[in-house]
Amino acid sequence: QVQLVESGGGLVQAGGSLRLSCAASGSFLSIVTMGWYRQAPGKQRELVALTTSGGTANYADSVKGRFTISRDNAKNMVALQMNSLKPEDTAVYYCNVVVEALRPTGYRGKFGYWGQGTQATVSS
Repeated sequence: QVQLVESGGGLVQAGGSLRLSCAASGSFLSIVTMGWYRQAPGKQRELVALTTSGGTANYADSVKGRFTISRDNAKNMVALQMNSLKPEDTAVYYCNVVVEALRPTGYRGKFGYWGQGTQATVSS
């Protein structure tokens, strides 16, 4: 099992910045991807940014140039620096981690986990 602990978020005015962090712990062989998703009221959860074990980062078009995802492999942490925030960025942000793990049954595969979510609110 993997535990994800998120921190950050809060209330900020438009144009401001917030930083989210997520730390993964537990039993796994490696972390494949670490990323952030968000879900606004009445909308589906959407990908914000994702980073692979090789260091590749992908962003939603709506956040390119404003958000930066970073990953600390030694600490199993991922962060999302959000700058130039807009009211439409208001959402619950969820950390997502995909790990490669070995189950007690002997099965080796990839498993995904979600954080508890953290609210980011941007006022106009």
